[in-house]
Amino acid sequence: MHRYAEALLAHLAAKGAAPPAAPGFRDIPGYWLPPAIEALVAILSGDDPLEPLSRAAGRDQQQTALFLCLALAVSGQGSRIHASWLGTAFGELSLDRPVSHGQRSLWLAAARGAYGPAGKIFVLRKLDALAVQEHADPQQWVQALVPGEPSVVVPPSLADFPEMAEIPELARPAVAAARLARLRGRCAEITSTRQAEQDTAISLDNSSGSPASSWEEDEPLAVLRSLIGLGGPAGPMASLNSYLLEDLRPGSDPHLAAIALHVAGPILRGVAEELEADSRLAPPTTLTVALLGHRIHLRPEGPEASSLAAAEAALVADGVMPRPRPWAAMVLIVAGIACLVGAVISSRLFAAAAVAMIGLAGWQLWQRRKLVEADARYVAGQVSELKELAEGAVWALHAYAREADERAKQATEDAAELTRLIRRGPRAS
Repeated sequence: MHRYAEALLAHLAAKGAAPPAAPGFRDIPGYWLPPAIEALVAILSGDDPLEPLSRAAGRDQQQTALFLCLALAVSGQGSRIHASWLGTAFGELSLDRPVSHGQRSLWLAAARGAYGPAGKIFVLRKLDALAVQEHADPQQWVQALVPGEPSVVVPPSLADFPEMAEIPELARPAVAAARLARLRGRCAEITSTRQAEQDTAISLDNSSGSPASSWEEDEPLAVLRSLIGLGGPAGPMASLNSYLLEDLRPGSDPHLAAIALHVAGPILRGVAEELEADSRLAPPTTLTVALLGHRIHLRPEGPEASSLAAAEAALVADGVMPRPRPWAAMVLIVAGIACLVGAVISSRLFAAAAVAMIGLAGWQLWQRRKLVEADARYVAGQVSELKELAEGAVWALHAYAREADERAKQATEDAAELTRLIRRGPRAS
């Protein structure tokens, strides 16, 4: 029986048909698989499967339904399943229990169109019944849909003052608008008809003869192998939320992403409304910013004089180094004068010493003056730069305010388009 079941799976995956030789094994009392195989062969041959189907269902109705649904999907003949089989095979989903491998494989097969529109709608209704959005963290779903979002968005108006983009009053609308635009783009990517057309090669339709054995190991073929006793130990199961969040991430299967987006629709609509509201926040008319390490209060007509004066005073205090009186030079001058007097009274040697001392004192005073002038130039440069930055920051705020209108209009358009894409849903793709 196992040898025939293995050959049957190979033929179904490669050609969508049963092996030419009829099954030659005997029934095993109490075991659902032998009559289920007979029923499958009868369905593929166009014969009446009622008798073996009744025996198999009487032994294990859910396993029989799961086997037939997956086997017909693998063969590209999922339209032959009975409407009741899918519900029996799928069982009940729960937010509190992991999703079984059988449920996940049926979910995948239905998402790829193995059972036609009715199969996809069946899975959607199963997920809708759980009201996932009532138990979800919206930020977790947004992070799955558009991961790696920047914490700071620098709008063009603040390109010369990127540190101003971190001020909450300016950062919140810009970040909200950028996030809303990314959400819209990701939803458009998932629901685009072109994307779906490009991915038809990985659907379960086996009419082209493409082997289903190229599927991933955690997909329907692996579950079928496990059902007939050929698979190894089952891998760990994941929760419903884990599967949905993983399906939303970039690079996931587009068919699964479309269904996950449908589930996330109510969550994303609420997030879009909040982001649109944040994007429309009016920019502040006055703002306090840090320029050269000093707090400057900006007004529409220009920087506030008192804060600018306080910053200039601080620059002077920090830029001018306090220096003691030039006592050494003064002592040298006094000593030099004394030596000059001594040279007149007694020896000319005192004259040479006087010249040396007075010259050294003059050099020290000249050096001190150069340092004072350097401090003054530095402070003047800092004050000039501060005033220039303050004026530039005021003009940047004006430019930011002009951008706010365009940002609000774009946010309204993005939110409306995102809502339309969500309503469009997986049926369109």
